[in-house]
Parts: sequence; structure tokens; C-alpha cells
Amino acid sequence: MKINDVLRGKGNQVVTISPEATVTELLTLLADHNIGAVVVSPDGSSVAGIVSERDVVRLWNGTPDAGDVRVSSIMTADVATCGPDEHIDDLMRLMTDRRIRHVPVVVDGALTGLVSIGDVVKSRIGELEFEREQLSNYISS
Repeated sequence: MKINDVLRGKGNQVVTISPEATVTELLTLLADHNIGAVVVSPDGSSVAGIVSERDVVRLWNGTPDAGDVRVSSIMTADVATCGPDEHIDDLMRLMTDRRIRHVPVVVDGALTGLVSIGDVVKSRIGELEFEREQLSNYISS
């Protein structure tokens, strides 16, 4: 299964935030969309970074006026990305090796989707259910 197959099932809408936005604006965005991470982008297309709930928790622990801090100062700038034609197994390996839960999908430098660990698990469960069904049908025939 390819990353494109996952995106076809979930859609390719990606929530982004400006690097100049505050952590308070970030928290509002995360809550409004019920998501755990946001791609940081100055123009809604390029990837400047990624910021997650985990980044906010690290900041909030003892930082006065944490809500006024700019997203650019807490984001991960070294973002692991993938392409839509890459295999889901490679993405799982990347997520495990880098201990990350969200990977932007990029084509020619432009953001085209976002895949989360939940999306990967859901697609893998779907594959396993299909295989089980096929084996059951084969055995009962």
C-alpha cells in the first residue's frame, strides 16, 4: 500500500499555522480541529516546520507567558516528509525510527497531505481484515 492510498481514504486537507502565530493561537487551532499536530507554513504550501501538543507541553512546563511565545520558537524545523508514491511500510519505519507521529506529504516542495500514526494503523487494520476475509473465503470454498 502506498501513501497515496491512505490519502485517498482520509483526504488531503492539511491544517497549517504561520510561524509568527502564538502558542495560544496554536492551542485554539488544535482544539478547533481536534488534532495533535500542525504543519508550520508561511504560505500554506511550503513546510517550514511541524509543531505538536508535545512541543507545547515541553514549553508550558515552567515558561512564564508561554501563550505569547511564537510557534517558530517551539516547532521542529527538521521535518521528516514523504512522497505520495512511497510505501506505507517505509513510512512506518520512519515514524518508528524518528519517534514521530505525523509526517507531511510533499510533492515538488508543496504540501499535499499529512499522514498520522492513526492513519497508518487504520490502513494496516484494513489490509489485515481484507486478507483475513480472503483466507476465510478460500478455506470455506
